[in-house]
Amino acid sequence: MPRINLLPWRQQERAKRQKEFGLAAVGAVISAAAVTLFTVWGYNWAIERQRERNELLKTEIAELDKQITEILGLEAQKQRMRARMDIITRLQRSRPEVVHVFDQLARTLPDGVYLTSVKQSDKKLELKGIAQSSTRVSTFMRNIEASQWLMNPELQVVETMKTGGTGSEFTLFATQKSVEPAEDEHKPATRKGARAAGAAGS
Repeated sequence: MPRINLLPWRQQERAKRQKEFGLAAVGAVISAAAVTLFTVWGYNWAIERQRERNELLKTEIAELDKQITEILGLEAQKQRMRARMDIITRLQRSRPEVVHVFDQLARTLPDGVYLTSVKQSDKKLELKGIAQSSTRVSTFMRNIEASQWLMNPELQVVETMKTGGTGSEFTLFATQKSVEPAEDEHKPATRKGARAAGAAGS
């Protein structure tokens, strides 16, 4: 029995187009969703990678800060060691000077004068003593001025002793000299000088 289509052909065409449009719309929605998901995933991946880089940079910066702190600590320790070495060097140099200073004090003291106290602060010396007269103190100051290891005597006070006995108590200041040894004394004889000496001896 033959099939008879009772629907007009235009309605069939419209239904077909609507079906194709629906499929296309669904495909577009699926494609847009896929693109959106891929884009979001790409952004998330890039953000995660940037976070990892930031964390790595923070770790490296913290390590560098730690190293800088250690370097600064070593530099400060180095400066302290240099300061200590300078102090030790100055003490080593001043050790023989102290001996010379006390020797000069003993040599510059005139008869009728003796010291009761000697204090030193850096290069400054405070000398306290008793003298039979002011003339003896003046002689003591002149001897200090002519000394090789002492200079700039400054008399601060002279008081007549109130208790029994004659004489005056005095306080004066002096400055220690830093006398460097002559360089020629430490230089070895040159070949020329040695030859000349040998020729003279022969």
